[in-house]
Amino acid sequence: MYPTLSRRILMLGAFAASVVGTGRAIAAANPQLHVLKDPNCGCCGAWIDILQSEGFDVTVENSLGTLLARYKIDNGIPQAMASCHTGKVDGYMIEGHVPSADIRRLLKERPEAVGLAVPGMPYGSPGMGPETEREAYDVFLIRHDGSSEIFTRYSAA
Repeated sequence: MYPTLSRRILMLGAFAASVVGTGRAIAAANPQLHVLKDPNCGCCGAWIDILQSEGFDVTVENSLGTLLARYKIDNGIPQAMASCHTGKVDGYMIEGHVPSADIRRLLKERPEAVGLAVPGMPYGSPGMGPETEREAYDVFLIRHDGSSEIFTRYSAA
């Protein structure tokens, strides 16, 4: 004999599915990003402030010199891609002044990669001065084999 589904059971199932779906949407809307940075770096703090204002849930851990460099290397950031701070979001590494739109795109597309990097500290990137005076820079996708490719290109303002 087959059990019958009552209207109440169907409604409870639909409600449970909507709650699970809403939880996933909220998590996607507010990604959790953990950042390691030098405690004396002002541009790192400015980048973090921008991400927080754009809906990221950011936690910060201060780290210095060789410990921060070791963290980068241990997590697949090639030396040529290094910048001043390193973040981790949903299994991806975020190196330097990566715009929030690129982080969100990475999380949506989910490529097989270590993560994203903006090498150095280009003027006008998030946290590095006004975007209206931006110099041209690229956001790179870092592959697991250490290679990289341009993920997004930003022209000079």
